[in-house]
Amino acid sequence: MTDLETRADPTRAGALRRAAPALAGYVAVRSLGLLALFLWSAARDKSAYTLLTARWDALWYVRVAELGYGYEVRLANGDVHSNLAFFPLLPWLERLVAAVSPLSYADGGFLVSLVASLAAAWGIFAVADRVYGRRAGVCAVLLWAVLPVGIVQSMAYSESLFTALAAWALYAVLTGRWVTAGALALSAGLTRPVGLAVVAAVWVAAVASFVRERRAPGQDGPRVTAEPADRVRRVLGMALAPLGTAGYVLWVGHHTGKGPLGYLNVQAGWRNGFDGGYAFARFVAEKFTSFPSALAGAGLIVGVASVVWLYVTGVRQRQPLPLLVYTGVVTALALCASSYFGSKPRLLLPAFPLLLPLALALANVRIRRSAAVLGSVAMASAVYGAFWLNGSGPP
Repeated sequence: MTDLETRADPTRAGALRRAAPALAGYVAVRSLGLLALFLWSAARDKSAYTLLTARWDALWYVRVAELGYGYEVRLANGDVHSNLAFFPLLPWLERLVAAVSPLSYADGGFLVSLVASLAAAWGIFAVADRVYGRRAGVCAVLLWAVLPVGIVQSMAYSESLFTALAAWALYAVLTGRWVTAGALALSAGLTRPVGLAVVAAVWVAAVASFVRERRAPGQDGPRVTAEPADRVRRVLGMALAPLGTAGYVLWVGHHTGKGPLGYLNVQAGWRNGFDGGYAFARFVAEKFTSFPSALAGAGLIVGVASVVWLYVTGVRQRQPLPLLVYTGVVTALALCASSYFGSKPRLLLPAFPLLLPLALALANVRIRRSAAVLGSVAMASAVYGAFWLNGSGPP
């Protein structure tokens, strides 16, 4: 459990000093990943920087920053890929960076992602430290850094920005900073559709706190009391939380003339939706039609089973309710989307609480052993990230 005595310094500088080992380790791991990418790309006569800033979704974000909304691509099969599918916060920040510096929109996206990835690492540490202690916090950050698709954290994508906002929103909930939590949830809702997970975490935690306050003495524990001002801040946080997601979705509906369902129509143009995992299950089943692809199918089954096991372990370890709600929604939306199956590992990147059981296990072994495990995985992750981004990469 958390050693409260090591938190004597509540200032921001003190918090930064406490997180310094985690942040230093994160920088080291990500630097290794970028070095491997640049060396691999150079050997293949490719530009690593282009891979990081000017392919796949990164191009769509730059188009939003440069041209605004309304750009679309019509495919031969009738599908319409509209840039309305991409939420606006990252393009806004790209445009801001370009406006105040000589950097391009793509450069701005890369810079935002680098800064946001550090903020995300610090937020992950803060949450894990709060729940399980400093060593678990360091291990959680390093595990997030060494994920096989960790190279995405350094791309001009929105995963790092969203994870930073989500992690700090969850920390704000855990520490009772309701207005801050609501404002961060609002911002997360302007970053990715999965911002709904942060909104759900804020709302469930707030409702649970109201229920505890109304509980009569002797009913499942002591009654909790709160000052009226705290209740007001809690309600304000709840009111702020959904405004980002709701505001953008309603704007898209108005912009397209399709009403509240307009954003779903935009996603349908990308052949993306939520079908409870049916399409993904069929995709996995089809892998077993031949021997080589059957290995991939088995790997997918193991991967999904591991995600489920980690979530169940988090429940058994009694992770705080906001973390369980957030992780459950992120995981469900990632695994049950009906398209872009190759993107699912990337879509799970923000679900960092899944790593907490592993972080706790590593925190309870000798430092040399945990360092050896994390170092070996970091090397493998760096090589895989370079190979992946020079190949199929994250769509």
